[in-house]
Amino acid sequence: MSEPHEPAKPGFGMGPAQPRTVIWLITVIAVALSLFQMYTAGIQSLGLFYQRSIHLAGIMMLAFLMFPVFGERGRRGVLGGAIDTVFFGCAVLTGFYLSFYLDDIINRAGFWTHTDIVVGCIAVVTVLEASRRAVGLGLTIIGIVAVLYAFAGPRGDLPWLGEWLPGILAHRGYSLDRVIGQLYLGQEGLFGLPLGVAATFIFVFVLFGAFLEVTGAGRFFIDLAYAATGRQRGGPAKAAVIASAGMGSISGSAIANVVTTGAFTIPLMKRLGYRPEQAGGVEAAASTGGQIMPPLMGAGAFLIAEYTRVPYIEIVKVSILPAIMYFATVYLFVHIIAIKQGMKGMPASELPSMREVMRSGWHFLVPLAVLIWLLAMHTSPMRVGFFAVISVVAVAVARHLFWMFVFAPRQGEPVTGAALREALLRGWNGLIHGLSLGARNAVAVSMACAVAGIIVGVVGLTGLGLKFSSMMMAFSGGNIVLALLLVIIASLVLGMGLPVTAAYIVLIVLVGPALTSEFGIPLLIAHLVVFWYSQDSNVTPPVALAGFAGAAIAGAKPMATSMQAWKFAKGLYLIPCFMVFNPEIILGGPWEIVAWNVVIAFVALAAFAAALEGYLFAPMDGVSRVLIVPATVAIFYPDFTVEAAGLVTLIAVLGFNAWQGRRHAATA
Repeated sequence: MSEPHEPAKPGFGMGPAQPRTVIWLITVIAVALSLFQMYTAGIQSLGLFYQRSIHLAGIMMLAFLMFPVFGERGRRGVLGGAIDTVFFGCAVLTGFYLSFYLDDIINRAGFWTHTDIVVGCIAVVTVLEASRRAVGLGLTIIGIVAVLYAFAGPRGDLPWLGEWLPGILAHRGYSLDRVIGQLYLGQEGLFGLPLGVAATFIFVFVLFGAFLEVTGAGRFFIDLAYAATGRQRGGPAKAAVIASAGMGSISGSAIANVVTTGAFTIPLMKRLGYRPEQAGGVEAAASTGGQIMPPLMGAGAFLIAEYTRVPYIEIVKVSILPAIMYFATVYLFVHIIAIKQGMKGMPASELPSMREVMRSGWHFLVPLAVLIWLLAMHTSPMRVGFFAVISVVAVAVARHLFWMFVFAPRQGEPVTGAALREALLRGWNGLIHGLSLGARNAVAVSMACAVAGIIVGVVGLTGLGLKFSSMMMAFSGGNIVLALLLVIIASLVLGMGLPVTAAYIVLIVLVGPALTSEFGIPLLIAHLVVFWYSQDSNVTPPVALAGFAGAAIAGAKPMATSMQAWKFAKGLYLIPCFMVFNPEIILGGPWEIVAWNVVIAFVALAAFAAALEGYLFAPMDGVSRVLIVPATVAIFYPDFTVEAAGLVTLIAVLGFNAWQGRRHAATA
């Protein structure tokens, strides 16, 4: 008899029908992995290789169960099931081999056995295949190219391949033993810093976000944004901006933000008068901002902290102002469009009441308050995530207990044994769902970090980072503006095949040394610049993954929606440049200099948005729009006289536009 099937639960990453056994196996492994991560985060930490190898084993096991070999839409069949079973076994073997024989492997460091090399080869192939399924073919291809590059050279196992390399990229080449020792048996490859961050900080915060989602925090943030902005011009669009900023504290993906908040905001934006491509573009740009919004910043804050050795809380603090600048720019675009098209706010009858929203969901703010308080106390990020998850569960339990034993009896619903059993069952199911969802949501980012570890390991082995720095100097001629433009282009190209986290890791390894040593950009600012630019594949054509997701919900053309998202997300390009030329907004300084830089930055961003849209208080003439461009460039120039001249020009142009607006209003 054939095994009964049932529909896959949302977020399983599986096709429309999977064997019930597979679904149960996914749940068991996901829950076990989440419990393991919670134990090591808050109770007993493990050594580097133990933590990372067990984490990678669990993640790969989930990847091969969640994503069938022949794609999500088809059933496995006999052949597919056999292939998936083999890879599942390889995930178990390679993940646990290191933890079982770690002492022996350390004792024979550099003198690997044949078994070590074979298992290492299996590990690299297994990771690349799991990445192909969970992340996409692009990242896998880049990982394969990196491995082949390590072998290419006169002393490598593929000397003929080295003959095809340009002179600046040539290197000596390495043998199979040396490459596998670097990628699997050492701590600079698969089990390097990227996977280390994923296996510790990122996972517990993804789990935190999963529990917030399960308990209904996502809907609370959306309702809160509607209650705050719904009556204003273009209210749903402004709600999308605010809700995406809030969801940035929950979701680790711009696309997840789009499909979560966009399902509510995009239809309302269209009903209010925004064109479909505008509605999708606003949501894509706002959701991309969720990845640069403290305290979580996707996975970026943890990675930047590890690479720069700057405390995590400092990364969060210096990122607040740039994030506010970004969302203020998107908010202004939304406001300008609403004024241009004569939009009104939504009627109060269709909006949630702020009092009711806070009354029914204020408890969702408690875990966030706990998180921020622990960060302020300089608690380890792992323990912060642990206690944040515990606080979510505790608040949810307390809320249900209050409803059952206090509120329900007042409404004439006494507590019965059946009601108590039902509540316990519902709570148990919610706990299991949260633990399972957290692990499943972490699969993509962990696999991206694992393959990024392969790339970083090859870069370190071959010295490619120094070669790339030399190429940047040659192409830019030592000009910092051209260097930043090259970083933008490289991030867009990498973004076509890599998720944001992997793109940041690869890019900072390649261009980071040049930005700091050759161009003199402070280390922290260089990392923030690369991290911000790594987000551009979400909104920049022809990639624009978040834009495509917004277009699907809005029923708009993907490229038209992506162009709108690209326009609305201009802060993604301008603000990092401002960090480079005005480092005081990140590194600090005399309060009057910091205040001056904040003022001119906001004025420049507002003026540039008005110039792109051709409207602020009134339609903007061509001369004014042209004048704004050099004035904005002057604002970015690190000289007080030039900045002051640019500021005066922008104020004059905007003041003239405000006078035109008052005159038009008086005439009307």
